[in-house]
Formats: sequence, structure tokens, C-alpha cells
Amino acid sequence: MRERADRSVPRRLRPGVGDLASYGLIIGAVLLGWQIAIQPLIQRAPVEMAVSLAPGSPLVLRRAAESELAAGRNENAAALSRDALVRSPFDVRALRVFGLTEARAGREDAADEILTLAGNWSLRDDPAHAWLVERRLRRGDYASSFAHADTLVRRREDIQPQVFRLFTVAGNADPARSLPVVARLLAAKPPWRPAYLASLNLTPEGLQVAGNLAILLQAGRAPLSNQELQDLYGALINAGGIQALQTVRGRLNRPSLATLVTNSGFGEADHPGPFQWRLSEKAGIAAEITADDLAPSNMALRVVYDGYATGTVAEQLVYLAPGAYRLTAAVRTESGNPADRLAWTLTCATAGGGDRASAPAGARGASTDAWTTMSGRFEVPANCPAQWLRLETRAADRRDPTLVWYDRVRLAPAG
Repeated sequence: MRERADRSVPRRLRPGVGDLASYGLIIGAVLLGWQIAIQPLIQRAPVEMAVSLAPGSPLVLRRAAESELAAGRNENAAALSRDALVRSPFDVRALRVFGLTEARAGREDAADEILTLAGNWSLRDDPAHAWLVERRLRRGDYASSFAHADTLVRRREDIQPQVFRLFTVAGNADPARSLPVVARLLAAKPPWRPAYLASLNLTPEGLQVAGNLAILLQAGRAPLSNQELQDLYGALINAGGIQALQTVRGRLNRPSLATLVTNSGFGEADHPGPFQWRLSEKAGIAAEITADDLAPSNMALRVVYDGYATGTVAEQLVYLAPGAYRLTAAVRTESGNPADRLAWTLTCATAGGGDRASAPAGARGASTDAWTTMSGRFEVPANCPAQWLRLETRAADRRDPTLVWYDRVRLAPAG
């Protein structure tokens, strides 16, 4: 009878192996869906809610550890971070929290080892690197401290002022030990190099560091570019550091001190200002360095002047010792009268300096198809350590167009 009854049960109602497998898959899918659904809550919900949802999650434990550390409950933070590391041994943030709890407990050597490991695991863990910067700096280890600072400032522009200030203060307080480290970092051309060099040009303390760094970088694989050096030279002039500018230039020999007028033939572009020709751009005055019409292989200064506007056509800074000097230049006049409308002047670069001397910038009656030589004599007084050599206009009361070329502008001691 039992066998007959069993046979009467429809086959579709009997649980089989396939049915059990299906039930298992359904339950697994539900559990997986639950885990997926609570992940956003685990990551973003308040810590108390996250703990209630997933008390064993290493992510939740690490978040709880960070919260306890921020609240000053050091022992709780240490315990929670250890639990998180047991479940997820390579959780950098949990490791960092544990290291900081060791530091707060006074075990700084242990904290140093732990946070160094966290910093090596992740270049993005800012709190670990920030602690290491301070710790190594207190120990006088500039190389390690600044390396971690470099890691920070490469990622975060918002902390550049603090890190730059650290470099600059150290550079002024302990230049012999700290500046070579900063120079090595700058020689790697990090993305923050332009911003840091620009920040140095804003203060007297920064300019002191900038000058020393320029000298250190000159001997390395990444010396200051012409533009970087020009910015430094310009900042020194604006700060009244005429003597400091000449000192830095002399140590770098950029441009060479052996030449009184830089780029006298207008064919050398590889020099930083103000020791390079700066040309005027204004209505009525047009100056450009271009190929000579008569000899295309030769570069020269071409000046077009309406005879009415006033201003400086070209200028550069020179350093002449006190004494008499002779200026010579090759001139070719296409039209007009440059001897009356233009003049070469030497002006003291210090405050209150006036024109010390001037010379007509052309020869009267010169041929329009040949180069001629003009000359003038200047006297440099003892209280004038640097001078501006300028080609300036001499305006008339009406327009008197002039087109003239200049080449081989030189200064030499007279006699």
C-alpha cells in the first residue's frame, strides 16, 4: 500500500537535486543582492548605522577607527584599526590610523615604521606623508622629509603654499643642508617647479633662496631656463637688488661677464633679460630683429619711427665700472635722419638716475645702401653700479619718418 501511495504522488512535486540547487542559487542571489545594496550605506552612511549593518566589514571597522581617532578616543581607534587589519591586512588607511594611534601613545619609533610602510604602500595617503614630513624634519632629515613633501605637493595644489613655505624657511634657516635637497627635487622638474620658483620671487627671503637655488641648479642637469632666470633677474631689479643681481649673474656666468653688451650683433637669442635686447611696441615706433635686406644671413635691428612719438626703442641692462667708455655701432639708413631723430643713451639703473650721456644714433648724410659706423663717448660716475643702455627717440613737432638698421653695438673702455 505504501509503495502504491508513493507511486501516486506526482513526480513534479517530489524535491530533487536540481530543485535544491535552484533554491540555493535563489538564496545566494538574495544574499548577494543584499550585499550590493548595503555597500553604498557602508561607505557613506553615518558610522553608527554602518556598524549596525555590517559589524564585521573591514571597511566599516576602518571608518569607525578613523572616527574614533578624530574624536580623540585613541584606544578605541587602535583596537578598531587592528581588527580592520586582521580582516584586510593591506588596508593602507587602517594601517595609517594604527600608526597615528601609536604616535599619540608616545611610541613614535613604532609609529614611524608603521607610517613609513603606509606611505610606501600608497603615495596618495596624505595624512601619513604629512606626519612623516613633520617627524623627519624634527629629526633634521631634510632628504626624507622633503621627499614626502614632494609626494604631497605633486597631488594637491591646495597645500602648495604650506609646503613652499617649509622649503623657503628651511632654505633661509639652514641653507647648507636644506637647499641641496630642494635643488635635487627641482632638478627632477616636478610639476610644482614653476609655481615654487614664482613664489620665491615675491619676497626678499624668497629671493635669497632663489639666488642660491639658481647657483646650485646651474651645476646640475636642469639649470634655470632663460625664462625662469629672467623672472628672477627681474624680481631682483624690482626689489632694488642691483648688486645681488650682478652677484648671481657672475656666479652663473649667464650671460658672460666678459661681454659688456649682450647680443651686440642681434643674432643670439639664448640670453635672459634684462641682459638681452627688449624692444618697443607702441604706436609710431616699430623695432624688430630680422634678416638684413642686403645680407640675409646676417641678423640686425630694424627700426621704423614716425619721428613724432616718444619712447624707448630698445634697451638692455649693462654693468660698467666707473670710467670713460666708447659706444660704436654699425648703421644703415634707408630713409629719414636717425642722427636727429634717435639717440643712444646710458642711464644709471639706481633710483633717481638720469641720462649720463647720449650720442646721435646715426651719421648725417650717410648712404642709403651701405653700412657706416657711428660712435659716442659715455662717462660712468662712481655712484652708478649698473646702467641702462637705450636707443631712444628724439621727437620733432611734426612727423618725420625714419627707417634705419643697427648692428654690432659695442661698448669698450675709451682710450
